[in-house]
Amino acid sequence: MTTHSEPLGSVLETVGETPLVRVRASPEAVPVYAKLESFNPGASVKDRIGRYMLEAMLDRGDLPPGGTVVEPTAGNTGIGMALAATRLDVEAVFVVPEKFSVEKQRLMAALGAEIVNTPTDDGIGGAIDRAYEIADGRDDAVVPEQFSNPLNVEAHYETTAPEIFEALDSVGAVVAGIGTAGTLMGLARYAREQDPETRVVAVEPEGSQFATLEGREVPERDYLTEGIGTHDPERNDLFDPSLVDEVRQVTDRAAQAELKRLARDEGHLVASSSGAASVAARRVAEAIRDGEVDAPAAPVVTVFPDSSERYLSKEIYASFEEWSEHT
Repeated sequence: MTTHSEPLGSVLETVGETPLVRVRASPEAVPVYAKLESFNPGASVKDRIGRYMLEAMLDRGDLPPGGTVVEPTAGNTGIGMALAATRLDVEAVFVVPEKFSVEKQRLMAALGAEIVNTPTDDGIGGAIDRAYEIADGRDDAVVPEQFSNPLNVEAHYETTAPEIFEALDSVGAVVAGIGTAGTLMGLARYAREQDPETRVVAVEPEGSQFATLEGREVPERDYLTEGIGTHDPERNDLFDPSLVDEVRQVTDRAAQAELKRLARDEGHLVASSSGAASVAARRVAEAIRDGEVDAPAAPVVTVFPDSSERYLSKEIYASFEEWSEHT
C-alpha cells in the first residue's frame, strides 16, 4: 500500500498509507491482517495523530503559530508530534514517566523537543498533571491531551480506517490495543458505519483496568507491555464501551512470546503491544472460525503500532525474565 511514486515536499506527506499484511499464523478460513504502522516516518501509529492534531489545532486557532505544545506521553506520541512540529513552526515539550523507553526519549530530543520526566510511580496520570502545570506557566502553550481530545479518534476515522477498508472487500472484526483509545475508537466508528455487526475487540495487558468499564472485576498489577493499558480508566475520556463487544486481556508473557514468534517466523520486527494485538486477533479469528462468536465477514484486522527497535535496551528479545528485569 505504501506507494509514493512522486517527489514529496515534506516528511509529513509520508504519514499514512502503511501496508496491510497477512499474519500467516492466523486461520486460513478467517485470516488476520495487520496494519504495519512502523512504516510511518516516525516509525509508529502516533505519527498520524501528531500531524492530524497539530494541523487541526493550528487551523482552528487553538494553537497559535509559533506556540508550544506540552503533551504527556509514553514516547511515540511525542515523536509523532515532534516530527510534525518541525514542519509546522511549533515548539514541543513532552512529559514522560521515567520508566518508558530511553530510545523514544532520545528521538524526541533529536527532533528538537524538550523532555520532562516524572516519577514512574505517578504513572501517566502524574505526567498529565505535570503537563498542565508546565503549559499554565508558559505563553501560547497548550496541551493537546491525546487521552481526551476527540481529534485523536478523528485522525484514525479519517485516515487509518479508510485505508483498511480500501484494501479489503469486507472486515468482520477489528481488534486493537487500547491506551488512549484513539486508534480503536476511530476504527470502530468507521467499521460500524460500514456494517453495524462488525465485531470490535479492545486489547489490554493483564493488570490493566479497562475491563472494569464493562463490569468485570480484574486484578490490578504492574505490567510490562508498553503503550496500551491503564491503571486509571476514569482518566480516559475517549473510550466508548458502547462501541466495544469485549475487552480481551493478554499476559505479558504471551505478548512477548508472540512478538518473538512474529520476528522469527514472519519477519515482523514489532514490540510488545503488537504482540498482544496479534495474540488477541488470532484468538478472535479462531473463535469466529469455530462459531463461538458472530462476525459479518471473515477477515480480522489489527494494528501493529510500532517497531521493536525502540525497546532493544530493555532486552525485548531476551528471555521473559531478562525483559522483566530491564523494564
